[in-house]
Amino acid sequence: MAVSPAFLGLALSFLLFFTCAQPAPELQERISQAIEVAANQTNPDYTSFVNVFIGTDNYGDVCPGASVPFGVAKITTDMTGYAPAGYITDPAERIRGLSPLHDSGTGSSSGTYGNFEIMPLVCPSGFDTCTTRLAARERYRKNDTDDGAPGYFALTLDNEIKMEATATRRAGLERFTFPEGTKPYFVLDLANDLPGSFAGGQLNIDADKGRATIGGSYGSSFGPGSFNYKAFACYDLLGPGNNQTLDEYGVWTANAYGLDAKGLGQTQLNFTRSLIGDKYESGALFSYAGNAQEITIRVGVSFVSTEQACANAEEEVGEKSFEDVWAEARGLWNEKLSRIEIDVGGTPANVTEMLYSALYRSNLTPNNATGETQGKYVGTSSQYFDSFYASWDTYRTFYPLMALTSPVEFAQIVDSYIDGWRKEGWLPETRANNLPGWTQGGSSADNILSHFAVHYHNEADALGIDLEELYAAVLTDGEKNPPEWNIYGRQINVYKQYGYVPAGVLDTSSVGRQTREGSRTLEYAFEDFGIRQVAQLLGHEEDLAEYTNRSYWYRNVWDPSVESDGFKGFPQKRLPNGEFNYTDPIHCSLKDDNSSRECSLTAGNTNGFYESSSWEYAWFVPHDTAYLIELMGGNETFVDRLDHFFEAGYYLAENEPSFQTPIGYHYADRPTKSVDRVRKVVFENFGITSAGLPGNDDQAAMSSLLTFHILGLYPVPSTTELLILSPFVPKYTIHNAYLNVSTTVTVTNFDPASVAQTIPDGVAAYVESVAINGEDLPSRCHLDFYDAFRLGGNITITLTADKAAADNCGDALPESLSTGGFATSR
Repeated sequence: MAVSPAFLGLALSFLLFFTCAQPAPELQERISQAIEVAANQTNPDYTSFVNVFIGTDNYGDVCPGASVPFGVAKITTDMTGYAPAGYITDPAERIRGLSPLHDSGTGSSSGTYGNFEIMPLVCPSGFDTCTTRLAARERYRKNDTDDGAPGYFALTLDNEIKMEATATRRAGLERFTFPEGTKPYFVLDLANDLPGSFAGGQLNIDADKGRATIGGSYGSSFGPGSFNYKAFACYDLLGPGNNQTLDEYGVWTANAYGLDAKGLGQTQLNFTRSLIGDKYESGALFSYAGNAQEITIRVGVSFVSTEQACANAEEEVGEKSFEDVWAEARGLWNEKLSRIEIDVGGTPANVTEMLYSALYRSNLTPNNATGETQGKYVGTSSQYFDSFYASWDTYRTFYPLMALTSPVEFAQIVDSYIDGWRKEGWLPETRANNLPGWTQGGSSADNILSHFAVHYHNEADALGIDLEELYAAVLTDGEKNPPEWNIYGRQINVYKQYGYVPAGVLDTSSVGRQTREGSRTLEYAFEDFGIRQVAQLLGHEEDLAEYTNRSYWYRNVWDPSVESDGFKGFPQKRLPNGEFNYTDPIHCSLKDDNSSRECSLTAGNTNGFYESSSWEYAWFVPHDTAYLIELMGGNETFVDRLDHFFEAGYYLAENEPSFQTPIGYHYADRPTKSVDRVRKVVFENFGITSAGLPGNDDQAAMSSLLTFHILGLYPVPSTTELLILSPFVPKYTIHNAYLNVSTTVTVTNFDPASVAQTIPDGVAAYVESVAINGEDLPSRCHLDFYDAFRLGGNITITLTADKAAADNCGDALPESLSTGGFATSR
């Protein structure tokens, strides 16, 4: 085939852009040096181990912007292309501007937030010639200049303007350094958010105060388009100390068809939604006198009003310098990161960087928007968190990690969930941009609340949680059918009638997308198990019996006749008459040769499973794996089938239903195979580059999973059981400040050579024994939170190179409901 000159030019441009990757090489050098130095320190700066750019490539959707833990303000650049979190490393994409509102690891297709972009400009011919419209103002960045750390973000545009940011919970400082001799101009955007969802708003410039206030209505990134939320910002253009002077200022409007209007000296914009669907761009344009080289702008954000946005900036930033705000942010991050303290000197440097970067991402979201409520939540006395993306993603590892290290924050989020039930009638499933988002697996918040209850029922009252109210909330999800289960609750009416979610059922009382019948049944059954756990905890015996029975309903979609790759028995959709509706178990797997098959929330998903194949969801019975082994034909067949699942390419590291699957060997009494498999999973899918996540971080679901793998643990959600693996570090301590306890895990016979994709022969890597405070446990496969992390003390995990001797659990397999497990609450 002939190659056109145009194609050659594009190819050359592509190569030029990709010869230099982001971020700046100095970032990794700085992190590596910090880890090396910390080997001899007793109180290291944990933020210096963090690479904020991990997950900003390979569709990780991580926001590397300046932020504090769970902060509303996450200040970073917005970019062209697929960039849900605003920033991506791809140097072929251009910078749209710097904006203060983002989420991290959400994967919404069109982006999240990105409101109120500000873009520095050089306009040699003056105000009227400035490039205000988005397509005209976009610029490439200078190669290898992107930099960041917890609480700080920076990059340099290809015109040599450097942009930096630091943040508080609802505010921050943005600093811009211009080339010497240039006049600083800025465009401030009202209408261009990342999803392009502007539905009207206002902008006002007060030249005397040097202040621009801005706010409007915008649309959800992962929910019904008919909903809108309000967001506001306050830009103090003279910065802390008023050491800058405004020169020109005005407003502008533009569109893609020739409109490019600027009004020098005009100070107001006021727009409603365009009913005909036009997308007008608009905002403010201003410059500074005196050719000042460095400009600092203070910004506050709010979901209540511009007045509150200004108050947030005044209260949280005030007259502090950029360095002062960054130092405070660094202190907040160090407090969070130091809750897990490792032996840095004995740990491979890449593991240290992976761990603390994962812990950092695990404290980015959800966003603590307490005091920033709107709609039904105005005036609430409860905590308010936004950006639950989504409960289906986070209940498996994110909240169990909080249970180990952060009970106060966990309780605050649980309070926010319960308040959602008070206000909406059902627990939130996804809350995106302060609006209801789509349900995926059902009411997964039930498992989040039950996980809190079984861990902290003794402290619940002191933490502000009424357990009976918590129980009423989860029970509503299990008993009350919402009129529309697209955004809340479950399709409980037909589920209770049939014992499974039937395909093609006549539902006369509720509305929802009639898809995912197989996976919804499996998830509903596990949600019922979560309700069962709280019923047992609180002594509701009648409910305990009912929800124990419903926890077994996963069996009702198991079709023993279906065969794939020589293995029999798979979950399937099932019709109201009881017949199974066959779907090839390969559909929607990596081995599916139909790349156009719909597998997600789309109406055309006839597969019966959400973002998964039947091959993948077949392993999802976290509470009753012992019976699943029977369904699959016993231990030997189960192990062979699990081996095949990984080796044939059905496993998806980035998919939540597969999180526990690599440790499934434990239940068949083959724990060394779990150790081998987890090593492969980590080193084949995670790393310290910008592509160091296997896919969307899913509000740190991936990051918290990686954290557990490195610690040699895996939580069974809605229980206090932790499965034991071989840690990647020789020693670590988990600090729980609320309980005032610390638990140190010492790995005897740890060998750094074992921390590899394939464990070398003769290297100690397999768990020989586990002891708590000197007493050996009967099992080397699992322990209980109450025996270890609630009381504090010492856990000793002794490793051996004798794989055959270590390849059993000892006297007790991990618990399963059908074999008498989870029979009591601690």
